[in-house]
Amino acid sequence: MTSYVENETEVELPFDVQQILEQIMDAVLEMENCPYETTVNLLLTDNAGIREYNKDYRGLDQETDVLSFPNIPFEHEGDFASVELSEADYFDPDSGELVLGDIILSVDRVLSQAHEYGHSVLREFAFLAAHSMFHLCGYDHMDVQEAAVMEEKQEAVLTLLGITRDI
Repeated sequence: MTSYVENETEVELPFDVQQILEQIMDAVLEMENCPYETTVNLLLTDNAGIREYNKDYRGLDQETDVLSFPNIPFEHEGDFASVELSEADYFDPDSGELVLGDIILSVDRVLSQAHEYGHSVLREFAFLAAHSMFHLCGYDHMDVQEAAVMEEKQEAVLTLLGITRDI
């Protein structure tokens, strides 16, 4: 498993971002029975940066907390069976790892939402990272049923890792 983290802000979060991201990646991918070693890219930006990315890539001129850009067009959530049919599209030729996609996260929103929800910055970061990882595995929350599935999975991962609301 490989993660690449780039921080284009001057804010340093009070934990090892890459270590927490990789713990979440490992837990999500194990839960989803992913049979491959994977790569995920994480960009930490600020509110202005994520607004610009949201405008450029989604046509929405507004801030958000996290953006997910899956590399794989899953037919069914968490079903990795089809990726071998297009190896050149989904696997890094140098490492052989499955490239799941990219995450862009607003550090400003991590900090403000942690305060707003009354939990730690670690918890908020981990929640958003888990949320995004499930998007990279093909999940969405366009309706109530999909949202419930994602919320249950996110909570299970965070509980497994001991990253609860009271830390």
